[in-house]
Amino acid sequence: MDGPAMITQCGIPPGDSFTYHYTLEQAGSMWLHGHLAHEISDGLRAAFIIHDKPGAELYHYDKDYLLTFEDWFSTEFADRMYHTINPKEEFPPPKSYAYGLVNGVNGNITQTLNFEPGKTYRIRLVNMGDINSFQFSLPGHDMQVIEADGEYSVPYFTDGIDIGPAQRYSVLIKAHNTDAYNYYFNATMHANFISASPGLSPRVYTGKIEYSANAPYQDTRAFYEKPDFKWLNDIEMHSASGHPAMVPNRKLYLEIGNNLYNTGQHLDHINNITFVMPNVPTLFTALSMGSLAMDPRVYGPQTNAVVLKYGDIVELTINNFSTLLHPFHRHGGTFQITEYGPAGSSTPAPESFQNITVQKSKGSPMRRDTISLTEFSYVKVVFQATAAVNFFHCHNSIHSAMGMDMVFIEGPDVLQKTLQIPNAMYEMCHKQGIPTIGNAAGNIGFDFTGLPNVPTIVKQTGDNQ
Repeated sequence: MDGPAMITQCGIPPGDSFTYHYTLEQAGSMWLHGHLAHEISDGLRAAFIIHDKPGAELYHYDKDYLLTFEDWFSTEFADRMYHTINPKEEFPPPKSYAYGLVNGVNGNITQTLNFEPGKTYRIRLVNMGDINSFQFSLPGHDMQVIEADGEYSVPYFTDGIDIGPAQRYSVLIKAHNTDAYNYYFNATMHANFISASPGLSPRVYTGKIEYSANAPYQDTRAFYEKPDFKWLNDIEMHSASGHPAMVPNRKLYLEIGNNLYNTGQHLDHINNITFVMPNVPTLFTALSMGSLAMDPRVYGPQTNAVVLKYGDIVELTINNFSTLLHPFHRHGGTFQITEYGPAGSSTPAPESFQNITVQKSKGSPMRRDTISLTEFSYVKVVFQATAAVNFFHCHNSIHSAMGMDMVFIEGPDVLQKTLQIPNAMYEMCHKQGIPTIGNAAGNIGFDFTGLPNVPTIVKQTGDNQ
Protein backbone atom coordinates (compact mmCIF):
# COMPACT_ATOMS: atom_id res chain seq x y z
CA MET A 1 0.00 0.00 0.00
CA ASP A 2 1.46 3.31 -1.10
CA GLY A 3 -0.66 6.14 0.16
CA PRO A 4 -0.45 9.59 -1.48
CA ALA A 5 -3.72 11.31 -0.59
CA MET A 6 -6.21 11.57 -3.46
CA ILE A 7 -4.04 9.29 -5.58
CA THR A 8 -4.47 5.89 -3.91
CA GLN A 9 -6.56 6.81 -0.86
CA CYS A 10 -8.24 9.60 1.04
CA GLY A 11 -6.22 11.23 3.78
CA ILE A 12 -6.65 9.94 7.33
CA PRO A 13 -9.33 12.14 8.95
CA PRO A 14 -8.24 14.45 11.81
CA GLY A 15 -8.34 12.61 15.13
CA ASP A 16 -8.75 9.25 13.39
CA SER A 17 -6.29 6.41 12.77
CA PHE A 18 -5.54 3.90 10.06
CA THR A 19 -3.38 0.77 10.12
CA TYR A 20 -1.30 -0.16 7.09
CA HIS A 21 -0.57 -3.85 6.56
CA TYR A 22 2.48 -4.64 4.47
CA THR A 23 3.90 -7.81 3.01
CA LEU A 24 7.63 -7.10 3.08
CA GLU A 25 9.22 -8.29 -0.14
CA GLN A 26 12.36 -6.18 -0.19
CA ALA A 27 15.05 -5.27 2.33
CA GLY A 28 16.66 -1.84 2.30
CA SER A 29 16.83 1.71 3.59
CA MET A 30 13.37 3.20 3.19
CA TRP A 31 11.45 6.04 4.80
CA LEU A 32 7.88 7.12 5.31
CA HIS A 33 6.21 10.52 5.39
CA GLY A 34 2.91 12.33 5.17
CA HIS A 35 1.63 13.05 1.66
CA LEU A 36 -1.17 15.55 2.22
CA ALA A 37 -0.69 19.33 2.50
CA HIS A 38 3.06 18.60 2.41
CA GLU A 39 3.18 17.62 6.08
CA ILE A 40 6.59 16.12 5.36
CA SER A 41 8.01 19.64 5.30
CA ASP A 42 6.91 20.28 8.87
CA GLY A 43 8.36 17.06 10.24
CA LEU A 44 5.94 14.17 9.53
CA ARG A 45 8.72 11.84 8.36
CA ALA A 46 10.77 8.91 9.64
CA ALA A 47 13.26 6.31 8.44
CA PHE A 48 11.87 2.83 7.78
CA ILE A 49 14.62 0.20 7.73
CA ILE A 50 13.91 -3.32 6.50
CA HIS A 51 16.67 -5.80 7.36
CA ASP A 52 17.59 -8.86 5.36
CA LYS A 53 16.42 -12.21 6.67
CA PRO A 54 19.14 -13.96 8.71
CA GLY A 55 21.49 -15.71 6.34
CA ALA A 56 20.24 -13.79 3.29
CA GLU A 57 22.60 -10.84 3.66
CA LEU A 58 24.40 -9.97 0.44
CA TYR A 59 27.23 -8.19 2.28
CA HIS A 60 28.85 -8.88 5.65
CA TYR A 61 29.24 -6.17 8.27
CA ASP A 62 29.61 -6.10 12.05
CA LYS A 63 27.32 -3.21 12.91
CA ASP A 64 24.65 -1.10 11.28
CA TYR A 65 24.42 2.70 11.77
CA LEU A 66 21.69 5.04 10.53
CA LEU A 67 22.16 8.73 9.67
CA THR A 68 19.06 10.69 8.68
CA PHE A 69 19.38 14.17 7.20
CA GLU A 70 16.73 16.88 7.36
CA ASP A 71 16.41 20.59 6.63
CA TRP A 72 14.47 22.42 9.32
CA PHE A 73 12.87 25.80 8.61
CA SER A 74 11.85 28.44 11.14
CA THR A 75 8.49 28.90 9.36
CA GLU A 76 5.86 26.33 8.44
CA PHE A 77 5.48 25.10 4.88
CA ALA A 78 2.10 26.81 4.40
CA ASP A 79 3.69 30.21 5.06
CA ARG A 80 6.55 29.62 2.64
CA MET A 81 4.12 28.33 0.02
CA TYR A 82 1.87 31.39 0.43
CA HIS A 83 4.74 33.73 -0.36
CA THR A 84 5.70 31.59 -3.35
CA ILE A 85 2.36 31.52 -5.18
CA ASN A 86 0.78 34.79 -4.02
CA PRO A 87 0.47 36.80 -7.27
CA LYS A 88 0.79 40.05 -5.33
CA GLU A 89 4.30 39.20 -4.13
CA GLU A 90 7.58 39.07 -5.99
CA PHE A 91 8.63 35.85 -7.69
CA PRO A 92 10.81 34.09 -6.87
CA PRO A 93 10.28 34.92 -3.20
CA PRO A 94 13.14 35.75 -0.81
CA LYS A 95 15.19 32.68 0.00
CA SER A 96 14.56 30.71 3.18
CA TYR A 97 17.59 29.38 5.00
CA ALA A 98 17.11 26.08 6.82
CA TYR A 99 19.08 24.41 9.59
CA GLY A 100 20.48 20.93 9.14
CA LEU A 101 19.52 18.03 11.37
CA VAL A 102 21.35 14.72 11.61
CA ASN A 103 19.32 12.04 13.37
CA GLY A 104 16.87 14.70 14.48
CA VAL A 105 19.29 17.06 16.21
CA ASN A 106 21.71 19.83 15.27
CA GLY A 107 24.11 18.25 12.81
CA ASN A 108 27.15 19.24 14.88
CA ILE A 109 26.01 17.53 18.08
CA THR A 110 24.59 14.30 16.71
CA GLN A 111 25.51 11.02 18.39
CA THR A 112 29.09 9.80 17.98
CA LEU A 113 29.63 6.69 15.85
CA ASN A 114 31.93 4.28 17.67
CA PHE A 115 34.34 2.20 15.58
CA GLU A 116 36.47 -0.73 16.66
CA PRO A 117 39.71 -1.53 14.81
CA GLY A 118 39.35 -4.08 12.03
CA LYS A 119 35.55 -4.22 11.99
CA THR A 120 33.24 -3.39 9.07
CA TYR A 121 30.34 -0.95 9.43
CA ARG A 122 27.26 -0.32 7.32
CA ILE A 123 26.16 3.30 7.45
CA ARG A 124 22.71 4.04 6.03
CA LEU A 125 22.27 7.57 4.70
CA VAL A 126 18.67 8.82 4.35
CA ASN A 127 17.85 12.32 3.11
CA MET A 128 14.39 13.11 4.51
CA GLY A 129 14.85 16.79 3.71
CA ASP A 130 12.40 19.14 2.10
CA ILE A 131 14.47 20.93 -0.54
CA ASN A 132 18.15 20.59 0.43
CA SER A 133 20.76 18.04 -0.59
CA PHE A 134 23.49 16.75 1.72
CA GLN A 135 27.07 16.00 0.69
CA PHE A 136 28.42 13.15 2.81
CA SER A 137 32.02 12.03 3.18
CA LEU A 138 34.16 10.24 5.73
CA PRO A 139 37.77 11.40 5.26
CA GLY A 140 40.50 8.91 6.02
CA HIS A 141 38.40 5.86 5.16
CA ASP A 142 37.52 3.90 2.03
CA MET A 143 33.81 4.07 1.28
CA GLN A 144 31.97 1.40 -0.72
CA VAL A 145 28.39 2.12 -1.78
CA ILE A 146 26.28 -1.05 -1.73
CA GLU A 147 22.71 0.27 -1.90
CA ALA A 148 20.66 3.04 -3.47
CA ASP A 149 16.99 3.52 -2.56
CA GLY A 150 16.53 -0.02 -1.29
CA GLU A 151 18.28 -1.69 -4.24
CA TYR A 152 21.61 -3.46 -3.74
CA SER A 153 24.49 -2.51 -6.02
CA VAL A 154 27.83 -3.97 -6.95
CA PRO A 155 30.31 -2.29 -4.52
CA TYR A 156 31.11 1.19 -5.81
CA PHE A 157 34.10 3.07 -4.39
CA THR A 158 33.74 6.79 -3.89
CA ASP A 159 35.02 9.66 -1.75
CA GLY A 160 31.73 11.53 -1.40
CA ILE A 161 27.99 11.24 -2.07
CA ASP A 162 25.66 14.13 -2.90
CA ILE A 163 22.33 12.89 -1.53
CA GLY A 164 19.28 14.58 -3.03
CA PRO A 165 15.91 14.86 -1.27
CA ALA A 166 14.28 11.41 -0.84
CA GLN A 167 17.44 9.54 -1.84
CA ARG A 168 19.02 6.83 0.32
CA TYR A 169 22.34 5.04 0.25
CA SER A 170 24.21 2.43 2.26
CA VAL A 171 28.00 2.44 2.48
CA LEU A 172 30.41 -0.10 3.90
CA ILE A 173 33.35 1.25 5.90
CA LYS A 174 36.27 -0.94 6.94
CA ALA A 175 37.69 0.45 10.19
CA HIS A 176 41.43 0.96 10.50
CA ASN A 177 43.50 -1.64 12.34
CA THR A 178 44.59 0.91 14.94
CA ASP A 179 42.80 3.24 17.33
CA ALA A 180 45.54 5.87 17.18
CA TYR A 181 43.22 8.50 15.69
CA ASN A 182 39.58 9.54 15.70
CA TYR A 183 37.90 11.06 12.63
CA TYR A 184 35.07 13.33 11.51
CA PHE A 185 32.36 12.67 8.98
CA ASN A 186 31.07 15.59 6.94
CA ALA A 187 27.48 16.44 6.00
CA THR A 188 27.22 19.68 4.05
CA MET A 189 23.65 20.90 3.44
CA HIS A 190 23.18 22.86 0.23
CA ALA A 191 20.73 23.79 -2.51
CA ASN A 192 21.88 25.06 -5.88
CA PHE A 193 19.15 27.70 -6.10
CA ILE A 194 20.19 29.32 -2.80
CA SER A 195 23.19 31.55 -3.34
CA ALA A 196 26.19 31.15 -1.05
CA SER A 197 26.06 33.21 2.13
CA PRO A 198 28.61 32.69 4.93
CA GLY A 199 27.06 30.75 7.82
CA LEU A 200 23.72 30.36 6.01
CA SER A 201 24.32 28.48 2.77
CA PRO A 202 25.86 26.02 2.51
CA ARG A 203 25.82 24.85 6.12
CA VAL A 204 28.64 22.48 7.07
CA TYR A 205 28.03 19.86 9.76
CA THR A 206 30.55 17.42 11.19
CA GLY A 207 30.02 14.33 13.29
CA LYS A 208 32.49 12.17 15.18
CA ILE A 209 33.89 8.74 14.38
CA GLU A 210 35.50 7.61 17.64
CA TYR A 211 38.02 4.77 17.92
CA SER A 212 39.29 5.75 21.36
CA ALA A 213 38.19 8.38 23.87
CA ASN A 214 41.84 9.31 24.38
CA ALA A 215 42.89 9.56 20.74
CA PRO A 216 43.31 12.89 18.87
CA TYR A 217 41.16 13.77 15.86
CA GLN A 218 42.77 13.54 12.43
CA ASP A 219 43.04 16.76 10.39
CA THR A 220 41.13 15.98 7.19
CA ARG A 221 41.40 19.24 5.26
CA ALA A 222 43.84 17.75 2.72
CA PHE A 223 41.25 15.08 1.87
CA TYR A 224 38.99 17.64 0.20
CA GLU A 225 41.87 19.30 -1.61
CA LYS A 226 43.16 16.19 -3.38
CA PRO A 227 42.78 16.46 -7.18
CA ASP A 228 41.30 12.97 -7.63
CA PHE A 229 38.42 13.41 -5.16
CA LYS A 230 35.57 11.31 -6.57
CA TRP A 231 31.88 12.06 -6.16
CA LEU A 232 29.37 9.25 -6.70
CA ASN A 233 27.74 9.12 -10.13
CA ASP A 234 24.82 6.68 -10.13
CA ILE A 235 24.98 6.06 -13.89
CA GLU A 236 28.33 4.35 -13.18
CA MET A 237 26.81 2.00 -10.61
CA HIS A 238 25.65 -1.52 -11.42
CA SER A 239 22.74 -3.44 -9.97
CA ALA A 240 23.71 -6.43 -7.87
CA SER A 241 20.87 -8.33 -9.57
CA GLY A 242 22.85 -8.48 -12.80
CA HIS A 243 19.71 -7.77 -14.86
CA PRO A 244 20.46 -6.22 -18.27
CA ALA A 245 18.88 -3.01 -19.52
CA MET A 246 15.22 -3.52 -20.39
CA VAL A 247 14.19 -2.87 -24.00
CA PRO A 248 11.28 -0.39 -24.06
CA ASN A 249 8.18 -0.83 -26.19
CA ARG A 250 6.82 2.58 -25.21
CA LYS A 251 8.66 5.90 -24.94
CA LEU A 252 7.46 9.01 -23.14
CA TYR A 253 9.02 12.47 -23.29
CA LEU A 254 8.59 14.94 -20.43
CA GLU A 255 9.58 18.59 -20.15
CA ILE A 256 9.54 20.27 -16.76
CA GLY A 257 9.62 23.93 -15.79
CA ASN A 258 7.61 26.90 -14.61
CA ASN A 259 4.95 29.03 -16.31
CA LEU A 260 3.17 32.30 -15.58
CA TYR A 261 -0.59 31.76 -15.67
CA ASN A 262 -3.60 34.05 -16.09
CA THR A 263 -4.17 33.78 -12.32
CA GLY A 264 -1.00 35.84 -11.88
CA GLN A 265 0.73 32.85 -10.31
CA HIS A 266 3.99 31.20 -11.30
CA LEU A 267 3.30 27.45 -11.20
CA ASP A 268 5.37 24.40 -12.08
CA HIS A 269 4.43 21.88 -14.73
CA ILE A 270 5.20 18.64 -16.51
CA ASN A 271 4.51 19.01 -20.23
CA ASN A 272 2.72 22.29 -19.53
CA ILE A 273 0.20 20.63 -17.21
CA THR A 274 0.13 21.91 -13.66
CA PHE A 275 -1.09 19.15 -11.36
CA VAL A 276 -4.24 19.62 -9.25
CA MET A 277 -5.63 16.87 -7.03
CA PRO A 278 -8.87 15.25 -8.29
CA ASN A 279 -12.11 15.10 -6.32
CA VAL A 280 -11.99 11.28 -6.36
CA PRO A 281 -8.81 9.35 -5.51
CA THR A 282 -7.33 8.27 -8.83
CA LEU A 283 -7.16 4.61 -7.83
CA PHE A 284 -10.89 4.64 -7.09
CA THR A 285 -11.58 6.15 -10.52
CA ALA A 286 -9.49 3.41 -12.16
CA LEU A 287 -11.53 0.75 -10.36
CA SER A 288 -14.99 2.25 -10.90
CA MET A 289 -14.97 3.45 -14.52
CA GLY A 290 -15.02 0.08 -16.30
CA SER A 291 -13.55 0.16 -19.81
CA LEU A 292 -13.24 3.96 -19.66
CA ALA A 293 -10.44 3.49 -17.13
CA MET A 294 -8.15 2.91 -20.12
CA ASP A 295 -8.91 6.46 -21.34
CA PRO A 296 -6.64 9.04 -19.64
CA ARG A 297 -9.31 11.73 -19.99
CA VAL A 298 -11.45 10.27 -17.18
CA TYR A 299 -8.73 11.16 -14.67
CA GLY A 300 -9.23 14.88 -15.28
CA PRO A 301 -7.46 17.62 -17.21
CA GLN A 302 -5.00 18.47 -14.43
CA THR A 303 -4.22 15.07 -12.89
CA ASN A 304 -1.66 14.68 -15.69
CA ALA A 305 -2.49 10.99 -16.02
CA VAL A 306 -0.76 8.60 -18.40
CA VAL A 307 -2.37 5.18 -18.91
CA LEU A 308 0.01 2.27 -19.46
CA LYS A 309 -0.77 -1.26 -20.51
CA TYR A 310 0.07 -4.00 -18.06
CA GLY A 311 3.61 -5.20 -18.75
CA ASP A 312 4.64 -2.22 -20.88
CA ILE A 313 8.38 -1.51 -20.78
CA VAL A 314 8.45 2.29 -20.57
CA GLU A 315 11.38 4.56 -21.34
CA LEU A 316 10.89 7.94 -19.70
CA THR A 317 13.00 10.87 -20.92
CA ILE A 318 12.81 13.87 -18.59
CA ASN A 319 14.21 17.18 -19.80
CA ASN A 320 15.10 19.87 -17.28
CA PHE A 321 15.53 23.24 -19.00
CA SER A 322 15.81 25.14 -15.72
CA THR A 323 18.68 26.30 -13.53
CA LEU A 324 17.42 24.12 -10.66
CA LEU A 325 17.96 20.53 -9.56
CA HIS A 326 14.83 18.35 -9.43
CA PRO A 327 14.73 15.08 -7.45
CA PHE A 328 12.14 12.93 -9.25
CA HIS A 329 10.56 10.03 -7.39
CA ARG A 330 8.46 7.14 -8.66
CA HIS A 331 6.01 5.67 -6.18
CA GLY A 332 5.33 1.97 -6.20
CA GLY A 333 8.56 0.75 -7.73
CA THR A 334 12.03 1.43 -9.08
CA PHE A 335 13.47 2.15 -12.51
CA GLN A 336 16.73 1.52 -14.31
CA ILE A 337 18.89 4.59 -14.95
CA THR A 338 20.14 4.28 -18.52
CA GLU A 339 21.34 7.70 -19.69
CA TYR A 340 22.14 11.30 -18.73
CA GLY A 341 22.91 14.15 -21.12
CA PRO A 342 22.38 17.82 -22.02
CA ALA A 343 18.75 18.90 -22.33
CA GLY A 344 17.78 19.52 -25.95
CA SER A 345 16.39 23.00 -26.49
CA SER A 346 16.18 25.63 -29.20
CA THR A 347 17.49 28.07 -26.58
CA PRO A 348 21.17 27.43 -25.74
CA ALA A 349 21.99 26.68 -22.12
CA PRO A 350 24.08 29.23 -20.22
CA GLU A 351 27.79 28.85 -20.87
CA SER A 352 28.44 27.28 -17.46
CA PHE A 353 26.14 24.36 -18.38
CA GLN A 354 27.39 23.71 -21.91
CA ASN A 355 29.96 21.11 -20.85
CA ILE A 356 27.36 18.46 -19.98
CA THR A 357 28.13 15.22 -21.81
CA VAL A 358 26.09 12.13 -22.65
CA GLN A 359 26.64 9.28 -20.18
CA LYS A 360 25.15 5.84 -20.76
CA SER A 361 24.88 2.92 -18.37
CA LYS A 362 26.94 -0.18 -19.04
CA GLY A 363 26.27 -3.74 -18.01
CA SER A 364 23.43 -4.05 -15.50
CA PRO A 365 21.97 -0.54 -14.97
CA MET A 366 21.46 0.61 -11.40
CA ARG A 367 17.88 0.56 -10.15
CA ARG A 368 16.50 3.12 -7.74
CA ASP A 369 13.31 5.13 -7.16
CA THR A 370 14.62 8.72 -7.01
CA ILE A 371 16.97 10.52 -9.40
CA SER A 372 18.52 13.98 -9.02
CA LEU A 373 18.02 15.69 -12.36
CA THR A 374 20.58 18.46 -12.63
CA GLU A 375 20.28 21.79 -14.42
CA PHE A 376 19.89 21.86 -18.22
CA SER A 377 20.12 18.09 -18.47
CA TYR A 378 17.98 15.09 -19.30
CA VAL A 379 17.75 11.60 -17.84
CA LYS A 380 16.40 8.39 -19.32
CA VAL A 381 14.93 5.79 -17.00
CA VAL A 382 13.16 2.52 -17.82
CA PHE A 383 10.53 0.64 -15.81
CA GLN A 384 7.91 -2.03 -16.32
CA ALA A 385 4.27 -1.18 -15.77
CA THR A 386 2.42 -3.33 -13.24
CA ALA A 387 -1.22 -3.17 -12.14
CA ALA A 388 -1.20 -0.05 -9.95
CA VAL A 389 -1.74 3.69 -9.73
CA ASN A 390 1.64 5.30 -9.10
CA PHE A 391 2.41 8.94 -8.35
CA PHE A 392 5.47 10.49 -10.05
CA HIS A 393 6.69 13.86 -8.84
CA CYS A 394 9.50 16.21 -7.95
CA HIS A 395 10.43 15.56 -4.31
CA ASN A 396 11.24 19.20 -3.65
CA SER A 397 8.07 19.94 -1.68
CA ILE A 398 7.67 23.45 -3.03
CA HIS A 399 7.94 22.23 -6.62
CA SER A 400 5.48 19.40 -6.01
CA ALA A 401 3.01 21.79 -4.37
CA MET A 402 3.36 24.11 -7.39
CA GLY A 403 2.27 21.32 -9.72
CA MET A 404 5.34 19.32 -10.84
CA ASP A 405 3.51 15.99 -10.53
CA MET A 406 1.83 13.34 -12.66
CA VAL A 407 0.22 9.90 -12.27
CA PHE A 408 0.88 6.62 -14.05
CA ILE A 409 -2.27 4.49 -14.36
CA GLU A 410 -0.72 1.07 -14.91
CA GLY A 411 -2.81 -1.80 -16.22
CA PRO A 412 -6.19 -0.52 -14.94
CA ASP A 413 -8.04 -3.37 -16.68
CA VAL A 414 -5.92 -5.89 -14.77
CA LEU A 415 -6.24 -3.83 -11.60
CA GLN A 416 -10.05 -4.09 -11.76
CA LYS A 417 -9.78 -7.88 -11.75
CA THR A 418 -7.14 -8.25 -9.04
CA LEU A 419 -7.58 -5.50 -6.42
CA GLN A 420 -10.30 -5.10 -3.83
CA ILE A 421 -10.15 -1.95 -1.70
CA PRO A 422 -10.69 -2.61 2.04
CA ASN A 423 -13.87 -1.16 3.53
CA ALA A 424 -11.80 0.89 5.98
CA MET A 425 -10.42 2.92 3.07
CA TYR A 426 -13.90 3.70 1.79
CA GLU A 427 -14.94 4.71 5.30
CA MET A 428 -12.07 7.22 5.51
CA CYS A 429 -13.41 8.91 2.39
CA HIS A 430 -17.05 8.83 3.46
CA LYS A 431 -16.24 10.46 6.81
CA GLN A 432 -14.86 13.43 4.90
CA GLY A 433 -17.55 13.60 2.23
CA ILE A 434 -15.16 12.51 -0.52
CA PRO A 435 -16.75 10.54 -3.39
CA THR A 436 -15.30 7.11 -4.17
CA ILE A 437 -16.68 6.38 -7.64
CA GLY A 438 -16.70 8.16 -10.96
CA ASN A 439 -14.26 10.23 -12.92
CA ALA A 440 -11.90 12.82 -11.42
CA ALA A 441 -14.87 15.04 -10.61
CA GLY A 442 -17.00 12.21 -9.21
CA ASN A 443 -19.27 12.22 -12.26
CA ILE A 444 -20.12 9.83 -15.09
CA GLY A 445 -18.13 9.71 -18.33
CA PHE A 446 -16.40 12.96 -19.24
CA ASP A 447 -18.54 15.36 -17.21
CA PHE A 448 -16.01 17.27 -15.12
CA THR A 449 -18.41 19.68 -13.48
CA GLY A 450 -17.02 20.50 -10.05
CA LEU A 451 -13.34 20.57 -10.98
CA PRO A 452 -11.48 23.89 -10.93
CA ASN A 453 -11.01 25.74 -14.21
CA VAL A 454 -7.75 25.00 -15.98
CA PRO A 455 -5.58 28.14 -15.92
CA THR A 456 -4.21 29.59 -19.16
CA ILE A 457 -0.48 29.94 -19.77
CA VAL A 458 0.53 33.57 -20.22
CA LYS A 459 4.28 33.07 -20.44
CA GLN A 460 6.64 30.12 -20.35
CA THR A 461 9.29 31.22 -17.86
CA GLY A 462 11.30 27.99 -17.50
CA ASP A 463 12.75 28.58 -14.05
CA ASN A 464 10.92 28.11 -10.79
CA GLN A 465 11.89 29.21 -7.32
